[in-house]
Amino acid sequence: MDLSSKKLPIILIIGLIGILALQVMNNDSNNNKLIDPETCELYVKDLQISAKQYLGEYDQKCLDFKNFNP
Repeated sequence: MDLSSKKLPIILIIGLIGILALQVMNNDSNNNKLIDPETCELYVKDLQISAKQYLGEYDQKCLDFKNFNP
């Protein structure tokens, strides 16, 4: 394939869009930060062992709602 051909940029764009789509789908499924409803602490669920890994961070909106702060 010649570098001056008109098909090369189209093939590269389609390839890069495909790679971007795969990264977005993979990122959404692995990094879901969840909120513990009792403590409002953020955690990530490990799918291999079905355990929660707490991040030591708290969701401010959840804390405000629990404290009934407007």
